[in-house]
Amino acid sequence: MPETTVLIVGAGPTGLTLACELARGGVSFRLIEAAPGPRPGSRGKGVQPRTLEVFDDLGIVDRVLAHGRMAMPIRSTAPDGQVTTSGGETLEHRPDIPYAASLITPEWRIEEALRLRLAEFGGAVEFGSAFESFEQSDEGVSAVIVKGGEAETVTARWLVGCDGGHSIVRKQAGIAFEGETREEVRMIVADVEVDGLDRDAWHMWLCDEGLITLCPLPSTNAFQYQASIGPGQNPELSLANMQTIFDRRSGRTGIRLHEPEWSSLWRANVRLVDRYREGRVFLAGDAAHIHSPAGGQGMNTGIQDSHNLGWKFAAVASGASPTLLDSYEAERRPVAAGVLALSDARLRQTIEKKAIPVRRDANTMQLRVNYRGSALARDDRDETASLRAGDRAPDATKLTTVDGEHRLFEMTRGGRFTLLSFGATPAVEASSFDLKTLQVVGQPTGPGDIADTEGHLADAYGATDRTLVLIRPDGYVALISDAGDVSAVPDYLAAVHRLGIDGHDLER
Repeated sequence: MPETTVLIVGAGPTGLTLACELARGGVSFRLIEAAPGPRPGSRGKGVQPRTLEVFDDLGIVDRVLAHGRMAMPIRSTAPDGQVTTSGGETLEHRPDIPYAASLITPEWRIEEALRLRLAEFGGAVEFGSAFESFEQSDEGVSAVIVKGGEAETVTARWLVGCDGGHSIVRKQAGIAFEGETREEVRMIVADVEVDGLDRDAWHMWLCDEGLITLCPLPSTNAFQYQASIGPGQNPELSLANMQTIFDRRSGRTGIRLHEPEWSSLWRANVRLVDRYREGRVFLAGDAAHIHSPAGGQGMNTGIQDSHNLGWKFAAVASGASPTLLDSYEAERRPVAAGVLALSDARLRQTIEKKAIPVRRDANTMQLRVNYRGSALARDDRDETASLRAGDRAPDATKLTTVDGEHRLFEMTRGGRFTLLSFGATPAVEASSFDLKTLQVVGQPTGPGDIADTEGHLADAYGATDRTLVLIRPDGYVALISDAGDVSAVPDYLAAVHRLGIDGHDLER
């Protein structure tokens, strides 16, 4: 038998999220990382509201928010000196959306919060452990890792490559990484301390030569420096070159950069794997899709890959049909393709207009990501319904219980299925799924009773007094029955658990 259930390669935000999902689900795993310790650098600094919801579910959102800034404004200076302030858009005053804007925080802070949570679950990162090779069979995967010059063979039921754009796991699995590398589109990215500049906005200067920006990094003394580098322009990562570019493009005097704490020369890669799985080997995050930084989508998409995959591993490890894992690629690859199209369009706009697009909406915030049409989505609604199976399950506030007022997301945390029953509650026999039932009543009298005092829950779910809604462990709607079919919920769970998800079992 394999010595562990899942071997995760790469301890960035994607690998750490998957490890946390597995740890809280009681699934054995090993998380290895070739680097000797945590990686420095702000890198992907934008956290979208949908990702904040994932962090809420994992129990780390307060840590993340404490080290970031929501709805940071952007101050742009045109070549003629005209200054405009934009950005900072929010979706405030929406009871269905708990986090109304994007958050700016260094990526290393995200990794720090995830490592702390993983430790609370009893897990840890094995730093300095490099993945070398693997072989797989019908029973599992045998992988060779090297630590301190010593090779070790690890056997696992599944292998997940979260090891970035240059993924060794992807290459050895023979999975094609389709797309383009645009060598003419480059950018210097660095973390630097700055004298002479306020920290109350993300500063941008636009000129014919290119773009230069300085974004304050909350919870640090640094700014993230970004400078586009066109053909023939100096790409050196030295302080002198960065200062020269800044002075020339901004036209400012008196602003001095300090020696970079971290720096990188970014090249435009827009790529997507042709498949997310080869046998018992899976890919997630940058190993599966590479984005431009425009729009702040890449890190978020990887974290949500893991949120999708983690509960499915846990279910199969507890006895559900292994075909449940087939839904991972079916659900996540179309999402990555759409996000790539969005971020690539924004990159092209940045190049053509020499300005970073600042418009933020429900699409860029990833609140409209959905799995409609998935084999795991079932409802009896027509196409005109605003909420369908496969959609993100909305939040709702002003819900009264026997122990006080709560919002829905507080009661759905924990990586399990949740049933919202607006009418009769079906009997569900014990299965591998940990099901929590919330019964909507006029006056709560016991555990699981909730009163929708302001009607926010019924509005969000378009519910009548017969509606049943089953919410997946990753916060998406699995099932809606407006007819109040009490057999729909146990039939759905039985189909996922015992019969597989080839489609017809869930669609009957």
